[in-house]
Formats: sequence, structure tokens, C-alpha cells
Amino acid sequence: MIIEPIARFRSPFSSKFGIPKQSGMVKCLEGTIVFEPKYRNPDMIRGLDGFDYIWMIWEFSTNKHEASSPVVRPPVLGGNEKVGVFATRSPFRPNRLGLSSVRIARIRTYADKGTVIDVIGADLMDGTPIYDIKPYVCYADCHEGVRCGFVDSRRSAKLEVRFAPDVRQALTEDEVTTLVEILSLDPRPRYHHNPEKTYGMPFSGYDVHFRVDGDVLTVVSLS
Repeated sequence: MIIEPIARFRSPFSSKFGIPKQSGMVKCLEGTIVFEPKYRNPDMIRGLDGFDYIWMIWEFSTNKHEASSPVVRPPVLGGNEKVGVFATRSPFRPNRLGLSSVRIARIRTYADKGTVIDVIGADLMDGTPIYDIKPYVCYADCHEGVRCGFVDSRRSAKLEVRFAPDVRQALTEDEVTTLVEILSLDPRPRYHHNPEKTYGMPFSGYDVHFRVDGDVLTVVSLS
């Protein structure tokens, strides 16, 4: 089987760093599905406006090297423990495919790019190829009271996010709200704990620079 992208994702993230590690973790984070010209027939999404959520099947497109190991080191385990690749959602896998459930915010139509789908809660970087979209159906897709392996015992508390003087004023309230939610999840590798190190993260046209000391993350500058 040969597959090709049906759409590309438009996101405020121009690099992998800072993207939430799972979909739905930042419920105010907006992005847009823009269909490729071949798939801009509005009949292809007829009836989708009756659903609240969709599944997206997409590609970890920046991971170009071949996955050669049967085990990986998930960030949730601190990057120190190995588990089987098929027991994780690691991007380093044989076919580089990702799966995300996102909420539909609105469906719009433009003269130049056809019908697009604005969604909330995605974990994709800008330009990510999307290979399929399917509606989320709660009676089949929702399973309550289930075990989630090593994830159950390794959930981290959120960081407190602060802004250095004058930094917050450069952002809109919506940008502040979204950025706080993203940064509270701690974008750093789990094994980084140097309070003097400054990290940089591209977001919505800005380079966001921050430090983390204990459970407090401080945005020190924007550029």
C-alpha cells in the first residue's frame, strides 16, 4: 500500500521542542487542518460537523532515520528505562505514524484553500503531513477504568509558570493562556534539572526563553 498526505497541519510550533507529548493535554491549543488540493472536495467531510472529536493519523515527519531498536526510552520514564517500542507512543518506530484525538473547533471554507478544520488540543508541529481523519465515536473509542501501564505511576505535577517583568505585556491574553498551559507541562527532557540553563522554544512567531528552578518555570525573555 502506498499512502500520501491528505492534508497538512498548521500549528504555532515550528519545531518539535515544546509540543505537548500527547494530544488533549493543552485544551486551548489551536491548529488547523488544511487539505491538499486533491482532497478539497467538501463532500469528503460531509456530516463531520455532527461530531465533536476526530482521530488524525499523521507522520513523525522530522524523524528521517530508520528505527533500528526494538526498545526505546520514553520521556515519562525519565529517559533512563527501556521498554518495547510497541508499548510506547515514541516517534522512533518502524512506520513513523502518530495518532491523535482532537476536538473540532470549527469548519470554515476559503476561496483559496477550500474547507479547513480548526481543531483544539493537537500535538503536531507546523507542516506535519496527515494521512487520514476519522470521527471519534465514544461508544467504541472510550474505555473507562482501564490500566495504562507505566504511565499510571509516572504522571508529573504541573509547573508553576511565571513571567519576567515586561515579558507578559508583549503577548495577547490568549497567547498567555496557551503558553502557560504548554510550559506547565515542562517541555524539557526529563533528565534536565539545571536551574541556570536557559531553554529556547519557538511558539507562534516568538522565540520563548525560559528557566526552571524546582517546580517554578520563569519566562525570562521573548525575541
